[in-house]
Amino acid sequence: MIVDEQAFAWLPEEDFVTHFASDVERSRAKVMCAVQQGLSMSTFEDVMGVPAWKSLPSWYLVATNDEAIPPGAERMFAKRMGANTIEVSSSHLAMVSHPAEVVRLIEAAANAPAAVR
Repeated sequence: MIVDEQAFAWLPEEDFVTHFASDVERSRAKVMCAVQQGLSMSTFEDVMGVPAWKSLPSWYLVATNDEAIPPGAERMFAKRMGANTIEVSSSHLAMVSHPAEVVRLIEAAANAPAAVR
């Protein structure tokens, strides 16, 4: 990551295109890289409260070709959450490269009976 003088981190284009968005069409991935929003480095130090998944049902998409978060870690997170999980052969940007699968997962969560949500 490249960190600027205001402590925001950015992925360099080659890393963004080759790893973060590896299954997104290259020209589209370059545009996405160009408009990416910096991540505040304080994010890595922030302390969260009690996560909602501890008391609410959750849904999780494991991106099996993710090079930003290892798929094994994603599976561990989903299992710990007790999440309804699907796996998609995707990079970190499944919502771009596999939008139909992402929509189905969101619809499943939205259509779950209130007792499940």
